[in-house]
Amino acid sequence: MKFNRAVIKVGSALVSPDAKGCSGKYLLAIARFITECQQAGKEIILVSSGSVAAGRNLITHGSPNPSIPTKQAMAAVGQMKMMANWQRFFDVPCSQLLITHGDLKDRQRYISIKNTLRILLENGVIPIVNENDTVATDELKVGDNDNLAALVALVSEADSLFILSDVNGVYQQDPRINPQAKLLPEITKIDQSVYAMAGATNNHIATGGMKTKIQAAEKAVENGIETFILNGSNGDVFEKILRGGNPGTHFVAQQGAMRARKHWLKHTLKSNGKIMLDAGAVQALIKKGASLLPSGIVRISGEFTAGDCVDLYDASSEQYIAKGISQYSYRDLQRIQGQKSDEITTILGCCPSKVAIHRDDMVVIEKSEIN
Repeated sequence: MKFNRAVIKVGSALVSPDAKGCSGKYLLAIARFITECQQAGKEIILVSSGSVAAGRNLITHGSPNPSIPTKQAMAAVGQMKMMANWQRFFDVPCSQLLITHGDLKDRQRYISIKNTLRILLENGVIPIVNENDTVATDELKVGDNDNLAALVALVSEADSLFILSDVNGVYQQDPRINPQAKLLPEITKIDQSVYAMAGATNNHIATGGMKTKIQAAEKAVENGIETFILNGSNGDVFEKILRGGNPGTHFVAQQGAMRARKHWLKHTLKSNGKIMLDAGAVQALIKKGASLLPSGIVRISGEFTAGDCVDLYDASSEQYIAKGISQYSYRDLQRIQGQKSDEITTILGCCPSKVAIHRDDMVVIEKSEIN
């Protein structure tokens, strides 16, 4: 297993194979795989479909295609059953995150989701993410959990994305029409020819088909995330992954996830402020790869909000040393600069983060790169 942090998306066909509530038929093998990954030191985030299917038999409806309010009611009751079903397969605690596209588009909520995922993983908790179907309107919906999983992989800075469903991967032709169609083990470039291979879903409880899986893969690989489409109904698939094999279709990342993020931080984000650091903070950042604590901040200039990018300087030499995303606005950072992290709540009344800039949101600038 070459990945360190992975997002695993589980489709409705695996959570509720007969569309009549939750089932452990396929989930037991998936949960065993997640447990083995955790025992090997890997971090796993689960994106699970199935809330509507899980609640389908608990809400009265007279149509194979219920209305949107009816589906939202199904999701509301089904989400509880789905979470309970997942938790019974794990000895470690699970957590529930219900999000919408609006949450991911809003900078403050994006940071909150990112920080929540980070803390859950640090504490060995399995985050289970689903779209908040009961409140999401059309303009706020991601629309399918394949694309949601790709967005979660981005916000969590995962290096791998596993999309599990009841299909083996991408075929050259629809295998339901042509049983001789060949499975593509690796795709290095996603173009219209790849999308042309995607057939429509024949599962009435699913919101996506192969097309949405390819869309998700495209989002992920463009940001350096290795992506796999796998058949989660086949338990042997997970054994092959654990042995480093590829039992499905592998979409090759265009560049390393960390490299892609560092490049984005360094070359794409515009800095809206400047933070001067004391000698101890400079050494911690450069030599130890540490996060920036408020105690190491000497001076702040510029007006920025939480989530904005800022430049970091050595206060003594005025040398540009790093660039990162601030967890706080300049006003709040001015109030807690030079203070210990334990004093943040006393000063601000709350503590969104014990660090001013997390090491994952920072890139150190080499001397050779400074103009």
